[in-house]
Amino acid sequence: MIYPLNFEQKTGFDRIREMAASHCLSALGRQKAAAAAFSSSFTDVKRHLLQTHEMLTILRMEEGFPGEGYTDVEEALKKLHIEGTYIEVSELVALQQVLNTVRAIVSFFKKCKAELYPCLKTLAAGVVVYPEVSRRIDSILDKHGAVRDNASPELLQLRRAIHEKETQVVRRMNAILKSAQADGVADADTAVSIRDGRMVIPVAAANKRKLKGLVYDESATGKTVFIEPIEVVELNNEIKELQYAEQREIIKILRAFTDFLRPYLPDVLLAADFLGEMDFIKAKAQLAHRMAAVMPVLSETPQIYLHAARHPLLEQALKKDGKQIVPLDLRLDTAKHILVISGPNAGGKSVCLKTVGLLQYMLQCGFLIPASENSEMGLFHRIFIDIGDEQSLENDLSTYSSHLLNMKYFLRNVTAETLVLIDEFGAGTEPAAGGAIAEAILIQLLNQRAFGVITTHYTNLKYYAASAAGIVNGAMLFDVQKIQPLFRLEMGTPGNSFAFELARKIGLSDEVVKLAETKVGEDYVNIEKNLRAIARNKRYWEEKRSRIKQTDKHLEHITTKYEEELTEIQALRKTVIKEAKDEAKRILETANRQIERTILEIKEAQAEKTRTKAARQQVEQLKQELESEAQAGIDAKINRKIEQLKRRQERRAQRDPKTELQAEQSRPEEQPLAAGDKVRLSGQDGVGEIMTLKGKKATVAFGSIITNVTLDRLERISANEYRKVMRSSPAANNRSTLNLQERKLHFKPAIDVRGQRVEEAIDHINHFIDEALMVGVEEVKILHGKGTGALKEEIRKILRTIGGIRSIDDEHVEHGGAGITVVKFE
Repeated sequence: MIYPLNFEQKTGFDRIREMAASHCLSALGRQKAAAAAFSSSFTDVKRHLLQTHEMLTILRMEEGFPGEGYTDVEEALKKLHIEGTYIEVSELVALQQVLNTVRAIVSFFKKCKAELYPCLKTLAAGVVVYPEVSRRIDSILDKHGAVRDNASPELLQLRRAIHEKETQVVRRMNAILKSAQADGVADADTAVSIRDGRMVIPVAAANKRKLKGLVYDESATGKTVFIEPIEVVELNNEIKELQYAEQREIIKILRAFTDFLRPYLPDVLLAADFLGEMDFIKAKAQLAHRMAAVMPVLSETPQIYLHAARHPLLEQALKKDGKQIVPLDLRLDTAKHILVISGPNAGGKSVCLKTVGLLQYMLQCGFLIPASENSEMGLFHRIFIDIGDEQSLENDLSTYSSHLLNMKYFLRNVTAETLVLIDEFGAGTEPAAGGAIAEAILIQLLNQRAFGVITTHYTNLKYYAASAAGIVNGAMLFDVQKIQPLFRLEMGTPGNSFAFELARKIGLSDEVVKLAETKVGEDYVNIEKNLRAIARNKRYWEEKRSRIKQTDKHLEHITTKYEEELTEIQALRKTVIKEAKDEAKRILETANRQIERTILEIKEAQAEKTRTKAARQQVEQLKQELESEAQAGIDAKINRKIEQLKRRQERRAQRDPKTELQAEQSRPEEQPLAAGDKVRLSGQDGVGEIMTLKGKKATVAFGSIITNVTLDRLERISANEYRKVMRSSPAANNRSTLNLQERKLHFKPAIDVRGQRVEEAIDHINHFIDEALMVGVEEVKILHGKGTGALKEEIRKILRTIGGIRSIDDEHVEHGGAGITVVKFE
């Protein structure tokens, strides 16, 4: 269920439908685009999405799929059910194109591998193609779409007769024309003309009686008349009769074909409808390619998780102006199912609401959505929207009255599987009363477990959203320094209207603004300031959390590496032991042979038996000792290595990012750094002394190197520690200086991460940026490619958390555009 009736106009889906229809090649395809309807059936929606997704893959990856021949013959075929009707030549040509295209599509899917395009193969499996019908059409029509001479023996005879008569007329007309030119009746440059299918000779009006024949036509000025000589009139009449006979024979052929086709009409109509459906699916895929749309993860339960979502119409408009759209990240689930968005005017609140409504509706109409592939969307049985001015003079409705009528309908029909979209909730009446009514309605929607996206300026709704389970605040971010909106949604915190800041920006006098601040009260001003402080703190800890998350991923990578090494060692242990035993055995056997020879020599020398026996026992004892020592040495060495790896793995596993974050938060705030302080670069061994401070940067002397470093990369150390390091490693400092110079010489200001996984690319980029900051370059470039934009978005998200970066932009369009990110340092 969709409310109101003009839902598509309010969300902009009517324009999406028109864009899809413009890509259709057939009237039937356009009809299907106009008939595409909202569905809450998980099976139907998933089938339509998969069909479009598979077609998009075909358009991008395959070359043999038919791109033409999508013609509509449905109306022409339906009339053939009536006895006595027959198919026209133009309709037969269209039918030939349809059958050839259908046969090509079916053949394409039959040639594909079994696991490819299952949904489209299922759609094509029910289509029956009758080769005999196509063969009969080919026997009637030639490659130009005209009826063949040999379509029937009678037609062949008639066309030969027409050709003979026309040849006679041409010969006779040429002879008459030459005679008229010789007599001066016709001009020397005159040629035979055709009027209404009959051959005539143009002569001057003054000479028309000098040439016997019928005046068939005259020029617009009346100075020239066109005469059909009396000698060829009879021949032309005979040709006309033959042409009529030709048309009767063609109709006879078409009637015979129609009678042959009539039993196949149901299946042929199904094939024509299949072609219209494929035309519509192809149009949706082309539209998806145009707007970089994808198929999200589909869930049977109501939920919304949009990542890097974009409003397609707004994105198209911004591209014309050379601007980039700001993507939307939003999550609603059963735990937090209502989002209350607040923020400055013209900050993007309504765009967020429309984006959610449009993309959800597109999804449930079978269209792919412009968002990241890891977005996850559920299905809703009902979608309600209240946006815009619905006042009506005819119905005596004010703006607020129309909103209340919509709220009345919402509350009567809302369920747990309903998505409610309300713009400027409670606006249009006295603020205190409007806010109270809006809060009461919000409580009812919450109790009904409905999903919703609501925009508002009312403070009481922000307070209620902050304390109510099931509701989450959202803020449209604002750049206070530049006094301009950022059009980015931040969930979890209420937004600030920035009314006073905007008033100052547009030029209202300070006197007026200060008076307004006095009128509204100190509490309100403090609330707005606290909201800004909360937003700043939240961003700070999110950046911290992001860094810890990256560190955790790095540790997981190291742990995995050690686990692989441990597994490899365990696998090789038996081999190593066996080889060691074999070697020891070989050595002992060699020694044993040598000892046996010695004993033999003693015997031959007639030595005493007791001494010989004692020598033999000593040899056996030596053999056992060598074996045990070799085995014990190998086992001990391997066991020590395994134990060492296990202890290292346990230490890595015991590190808890959450504990580290809590420890970070529990540390007392340190005194700010000042000139003369001894510092160390975070995560490195180099120590130095702060020379000067300027804003968020410090000039630091690291031995003989003086460089600018952001304060967040410096750690204060004691003077004793500084002296200890400097005394203990002067040579190391010199080596560091040399190493840094060598790094500068060999550093390349560009990195290529195309084809890498996100985690692998982020790890490489972190090392790359650290190296760039160390050597002090001003600009680097990251080549990641365009693709779906997911890798680019993740890279830029990490870059925003790194200090010392001044700007992050796309490369110039002539040098790579959106496929390359240019990073400039402070």
